[in-house]
Amino acid sequence: MWRTGTGPSLRRAARLCSSTQPKASHTNFTARPHAEKQRRRRVREEGILSSQHGSAEGKAVKWSEKQKIAYTGPTPPGAKKDTSLPFPSCYSPEYVESSWYQWWEKEGFFSPEQHERLPHAVDQTFSLCIPPPNVTGTLHLGHALTVAVEDALVRWRRMQGCRVLWVPGCDHAGIATQTVVERRLLRQTGRHRRDFKRDEFLEEVWKWKNEKGDEIYHQLRKLGASLDWSRACFTMDPGFSRAVTAAFVRLCDSGLIYRSEGLVSWSCALESAISDIEVDSKELSGRTMLSVPGYENEIEFGTMLSFAYPVEGHDTEVVVSTTRPETMLGDVAIAVHPDDPRYQTVHGKHCRHPFTDRLLPIITDSMVDVELGTGAVKVTPAHDHTDFVLSQRHSLPRLTVIAGDGTMTGSCGQWLEGVKRFDARQLVVEALVEKRLFRGRKDHAMSLPICSRSGDIIEPLLKNQWFVRCDEMAKKAVQAVEERRLEIIPEYYTKTWKNWLSNISDWCISRQLWWGHQIPAYKVMLPNYEGQQEEQWVWGHSEDEARQKAAVKYGLKPDAVTLTRDPDVLDTWFSSALFPFAMLGWPDQTADLQQFYPNSVLETGSDLIFFWVARMVMLGTELTGQLPFKQVLFHSLVRDKYGRKMSKSLGNVIDPLDVIHGVTLETLQGKVKEGNLDPREQLVAMEAQRKDFPVGIPECGTDALRFALCSHKMQGEDISLSVSQVLSCRHFCNKMWQTLRFTLGVLSENRATVETIAKTAPLSSMDRWICSRLHSTVGQCEQAFDAYELHTVTSALYSFWVHSLCDIYMEYIKPLLTQQDQEAVLTTDAEHSGDVRQAAIAVLYHCVSVSLALLSPFMPFITEELWQRLQPFAPEAAAQTSLCLQPYPHSAQLAHWHFAEEERGFLLVQEVIRVARSLRAQCGITKAKPDMWAVCSPSQAEVLLRFGSAIRTLSRISALHICCSDTNGIPLSVHSTSPPKTSLVGVVDHTCQLHLHFQLFRSSGELSDETTEDHELLCTQTSQR
Repeated sequence: MWRTGTGPSLRRAARLCSSTQPKASHTNFTARPHAEKQRRRRVREEGILSSQHGSAEGKAVKWSEKQKIAYTGPTPPGAKKDTSLPFPSCYSPEYVESSWYQWWEKEGFFSPEQHERLPHAVDQTFSLCIPPPNVTGTLHLGHALTVAVEDALVRWRRMQGCRVLWVPGCDHAGIATQTVVERRLLRQTGRHRRDFKRDEFLEEVWKWKNEKGDEIYHQLRKLGASLDWSRACFTMDPGFSRAVTAAFVRLCDSGLIYRSEGLVSWSCALESAISDIEVDSKELSGRTMLSVPGYENEIEFGTMLSFAYPVEGHDTEVVVSTTRPETMLGDVAIAVHPDDPRYQTVHGKHCRHPFTDRLLPIITDSMVDVELGTGAVKVTPAHDHTDFVLSQRHSLPRLTVIAGDGTMTGSCGQWLEGVKRFDARQLVVEALVEKRLFRGRKDHAMSLPICSRSGDIIEPLLKNQWFVRCDEMAKKAVQAVEERRLEIIPEYYTKTWKNWLSNISDWCISRQLWWGHQIPAYKVMLPNYEGQQEEQWVWGHSEDEARQKAAVKYGLKPDAVTLTRDPDVLDTWFSSALFPFAMLGWPDQTADLQQFYPNSVLETGSDLIFFWVARMVMLGTELTGQLPFKQVLFHSLVRDKYGRKMSKSLGNVIDPLDVIHGVTLETLQGKVKEGNLDPREQLVAMEAQRKDFPVGIPECGTDALRFALCSHKMQGEDISLSVSQVLSCRHFCNKMWQTLRFTLGVLSENRATVETIAKTAPLSSMDRWICSRLHSTVGQCEQAFDAYELHTVTSALYSFWVHSLCDIYMEYIKPLLTQQDQEAVLTTDAEHSGDVRQAAIAVLYHCVSVSLALLSPFMPFITEELWQRLQPFAPEAAAQTSLCLQPYPHSAQLAHWHFAEEERGFLLVQEVIRVARSLRAQCGITKAKPDMWAVCSPSQAEVLLRFGSAIRTLSRISALHICCSDTNGIPLSVHSTSPPKTSLVGVVDHTCQLHLHFQLFRSSGELSDETTEDHELLCTQTSQR
């Protein structure tokens, strides 16, 4: 029996003893026990279907409908938005996101040519391509993560002054597109694909593509992706198709592409070989009935059947086991381990096939595991990857018994010829029973490979196909990483990279489709060679070139050569692997290719490391002589809140536009019903929606969605994104909105002249503190961006805006700037002057302006809207008309705002304010402002004196008295009095205590008599300590 996971063998649970694994072009199934994976999936589904209401987090997304405000300004498409209109009272994504993108795009802000007009331009290039989504589909939140991450990096580099190129693209998605159009034509005309001529069918595909193909580009624009649309690339465009042809011809010329007979993963429903990435693995724990395309009744899987082969000339038998009894018609041998004592006497003997009368040799091979099953293995080389390898080692014939359409071939005999494979399965079992060779069946856990496009069961078939020879190219790809010429981030993927590429198989690139790049290879028919057995092939950029090659190769005149072009097309992943350089005009040496290749970075999901990334590195290095990019940045996968990967096959994908604009539950459920889900999966999907979104998904806006996606750690565990997290980011947007309302109000009322940031000198301790906090935040952003740790950037920006700017600094300066309660704020002569107010206004302006620039890569719409409204008060005219082209803030620019002592000291101040507020809460004080004493060390006293006005304002106290003790323990009052005995005490740390005066708030009338008695008792106990 073969070792589990060595190949998509559907008929047995087995393992190899050999240390040398056979190379097979198929997906390696997970080593996790099938039963465990199945159990986890059942637990998730049962959790969704349970009667307990609420989501995985314990509650559904709770939200109330917010006021929607529409932008009604007279702005033609592509014109700049009018920000002189009255400032709305609350944040509305619909209002904010209107008009900006059309203006950005029309002005060419996303083009690298814009670089020459930037005053802060630097001689650096940053280029990358978007992983081209399939033209057939729509983006889901997984795609939105890719867009959010890449656009943040692109906008950051553009604001830094780099020459930036981010190319949009779409993949023609051969199988997916052809399947969609075939179904459409069948529904509309009642005709199948083969009822059309090839050219007629392709005309219908292009018509569909032109009608539907722009949906993804619309989604990308709504997500705010700053792509250079003038360079948009479709893999079936004439220029790209020319690059695909050139790549195929060059690789053939160098011997890296060859034609050979080999086993491929075949979809009988599509009648085509399919890519590994298009094979799903369905875990079965035992006997399972499944629907299969083309069959009225469900088919049984997950059972192991045993039957006997009689040994010729001996009164004995060899029993073998299989999950695919229909393939036994293709058995050509039986294999046993050479050291297995049970079969020592039958080495070299033969078994007689009960239906074909063929003699099957009993061979010995150390690949066989004696501990599994009976220790004897049936060998079917034409329908099993492992058996194919075995046939090469023992020179066994390969007999094909299943045709490309899934019916049994004539070699099976008349009784099975033309019978569908799973119908033949039952007939074979019945015939074995009749011949008394059937030995039983039992449940068997297994992975069943299924075509993700058609739902069909994958059949390994032996076909003449075109293959890419990968060994040497793979070695170069491994070497590039080991020599640090190619950096993989996170680094732990380098082990995966090396392991996979070190055991890579040759890559089948033939696809039996009509839609795609038709293979530029031609079968040669020579004159006077009627009995020509071996295929002869030539290739070329055109048929004329191929004809000239054939004439030279065979010593004939060109017109004496007959050529027939291969009807197959190339695997979609072959053309996708050329994207980094084909999008720039390769094979021509264009200006774009010379300037932007190699790309700076490739950013994509970690699930594409083999199927796309490795192939780009191999083909890019081979065809251009350079690595296609310098870094590979992998982000984690997006899962739903139940831990399931977002997949159309599970019905749990969420359209990012539904999160941006909001959507009703009915619309969400309608999308699930339109999908091709089996009844149980549809039930699970719809129940999950009912629990999570009982009243639909609220309008969150693009900025909130992007910020939420980038707030997750990319380089770690998979991302479990919930809409409630996005909703929280919408609340942050509203916080930003209200901050600007306040700031604009202050600027308008005071008519203050704001100096440039270089000339702005903070005067008060609180001004210095917030300026230093901004300087530190900019430094955090610099370091985190360089390390691709976007979650650290978003965390730092959120913390600064919400906690430092809004919760502390603005609360502190409100009484000052609105001229309220000045006695509580102003204490020194310097602070009594108008200079302090003027300085605070300037500090507030620059804190907001710089923060908007810092946030711009993540939240382009709201930051543009607010920055534009701030410009009338700017100290000087902006160098560029859009925030997206402004210089990104850097710490050197704010070096004069670095006050480390203030930042360190304010840590104590924050703790004092926290304890003071806690004391007020214990006492139930709401309005009264009692006196407070701080008993502390001399160094602490110095800090508290510096920030005295902030402590009074934020703690809501009328006066702060500071007392400290000298080294002899003798009380030394900084002010006139010591703390009264009737006070409530709070501990800040082991050297600092706060005393809130009891009598003051008792006389205020805020406390009941009962509360007063409790507090008098507490104060008495405190004073006795």
